[in-house]
Amino acid sequence: MKSLFRWSHEEGYLQMNPASKIKEPKVGKRIPKYLSEKEIELLREACHSAMEKAMFEFMFSTGCRIGEIVSLKKNDINLSNRSAIVKGRGDKVSEVYINIRIEIWLKRYIDNRNGTDPAIFVTEVYPYRMSVAQMIYNQTNLKSCRNK
Repeated sequence: MKSLFRWSHEEGYLQMNPASKIKEPKVGKRIPKYLSEKEIELLREACHSAMEKAMFEFMFSTGCRIGEIVSLKKNDINLSNRSAIVKGRGDKVSEVYINIRIEIWLKRYIDNRNGTDPAIFVTEVYPYRMSVAQMIYNQTNLKSCRNK
């Protein structure tokens, strides 16, 4: 109603807005959705290659966004102290810590990976840095495997 009266007033249909002093109700905070332990394990099982497992574990355990993971380079990872430097939104640089699972899968993936691109996650056909769209495609395939 308030939007309708505001629009009518702005367009000149009404001389004054009768709803201008009405306060809008406060909208409750949205409770974030999360995965159950069973769903997490099903997603882990849906990962077949070392790249998929490393990617999933990195996203799940660190909470990094896809864009942050795509921009990761080999020299951003420090396996000796189990940390990684990620570049986020607005070029904000932060350090995330990785667990044993990530370390194992990253080592396996990087050791068996083709190509010399400095990026961590590269495409399989011709090894070059994976784009955000390609990463999303990979994650969508995991989710569809989970639903089967």
